[in-house]
Amino acid sequence: MKSTRAPARQPTHPGEMLREDVLPALGLPVNAVADKLGVARQTLHNILSEKSSISPEMALRLGKLFGNGPQIWLRMQLAVDLWKAEQKLAGQISKIPTLEAA
Repeated sequence: MKSTRAPARQPTHPGEMLREDVLPALGLPVNAVADKLGVARQTLHNILSEKSSISPEMALRLGKLFGNGPQIWLRMQLAVDLWKAEQKLAGQISKIPTLEAA
């Protein structure tokens, strides 16, 4: 399986999507959304400020609250995490050979 090069721009963090699109569309304050999710306001703030990642548990909560399932939130977080890892390890990864089956 051949790997593709990481895009030049970091994928959108799910916290940015929540902060810029989802929460404004709902018209609810952060503390009300945190309460509905059953988490501390600071927990949600850390995600909105992109200081924290979306955990599987948070993805379940978000997916239920917004009715779109946990997978979308996990896929967005995975894209961000993978992009960051590719940026960090680019020099090391380029030195690893790709083996082919005989």
